Amino acid sequence: MAQTEKQRLIIIAGPTAVGKSGAAVRLAKEIGGEVISADSMQVYRRMDIGTAKITKEEMEGVPHHLIDVIEPFEDYNVVRFQQMAREAVRQVAKAGHVPILCGGTGFYIQALLYDIDFTEEDDPEALAAVQERLLREAEARGPEAASYLHDCLRRVDPEAAEKIPVNNRKRVLRALTFYELHHQKISEHNRLQEARKSDSPYDYRFFVLTDDRARLYERIDRRVDLMLQQGLVQEVAALMAEGVKPQSTAMQGIGYREICAALSGEYSLSEAADRIKQNSRHYAKRQLTWFKREKQVIWIDRSRTEDVVYEIRKYL
Repeated sequence: MAQTEKQRLIIIAGPTAVGKSGAAVRLAKEIGGEVISADSMQVYRRMDIGTAKITKEEMEGVPHHLIDVIEPFEDYNVVRFQQMAREAVRQVAKAGHVPILCGGTGFYIQALLYDIDFTEEDDPEALAAVQERLLREAEARGPEAASYLHDCLRRVDPEAAEKIPVNNRKRVLRALTFYELHHQKISEHNRLQEARKSDSPYDYRFFVLTDDRARLYERIDRRVDLMLQQGLVQEVAALMAEGVKPQSTAMQGIGYREICAALSGEYSLSEAADRIKQNSRHYAKRQLTWFKREKQVIWIDRSRTEDVVYEIRKYL
C-alpha cells in the first residue's frame, strides 16, 4: 500500500514585533495560502489593541483563521488551540490552498506540529478526587507526608521518582494521579511524547524570524507607545466593565494584566507602560530561547536581508 502523502504546512514564527504577520500575508498572496494564527491572545474578540491584532486592511484579502473567534470570558488553552488549528488546516487544504501557521506561541506551534497528546483533557472531577485522596492519605502521616507520597511514586514509577525531588509535591502528585487515571507510568508517557517529536504528520517548513536585539527591543517599545496612543487603557477598561475578571485567561496577556492592575490602583499608568515594555522584551527573549530548542528550524535574520519573503521562498 502506498504511503499516505503528508499535508503541507508552512510555519512563520519568531518573537513579538519581529514582523511575522506581514511576512505571512505577503507569502500567502504569492503562493496561494491562508493564515492560521498561533497566537494565544488574538483569538479573543474585542481585544485588538493590546494583542497588536492584524487589521482587515493589513490582511489584504488573505483569509485568516483563529482570530476573533471566542469571547474574553472563555478560557483558551493549548488543547483547544490544537483542536481548532487541526480543523483549520483541513479546511485550508480542502480549499486547495497552503496552510501558513503564523505566531509566536511556541508551545502551541509544537502541539500542532507534533500532534502532541495532552492529558489536560482528564475529567477535572476525577483529577480532583484522586489528588484529594492522595493528599488526605499523605497528611495523615504528619511530617512524613512528602516522603510518603514520594515512596508511593517510587513503587509505581521508579524512573519518575528518580527525576522528581521529594519536596516537589506538585510534580509528585501529578505523576501519581496520571498513573491512577491512565494506568501508565508518566515516565513512559513522556518518553512516547518525545519520540513523537522525531516525526510530524505534516510536510513542513519551519521558519523563525529574528532581528538585531537592539532593533527588536526598540520596535517593541514603539509598539507599546502606539498601543497606548490608540487606546489600550480604554480597551482594558471596557473589558473590565463587561465583567471580564482580572484573573481570567484573557487578562493574563502582556499589556492587559499591567493596565488592569493600574486601573485597580496597584500602580500608575506610567509605571504600567514601563512594565509592559519590560515584560514584552523578556517575553521576546523567552520566545527566541524556545525556538532555539526546536529541530529543523530555518532562521531568517531581518538584519541581514531586505526581503524576508524572498529568503523564505528559497526553501519552498
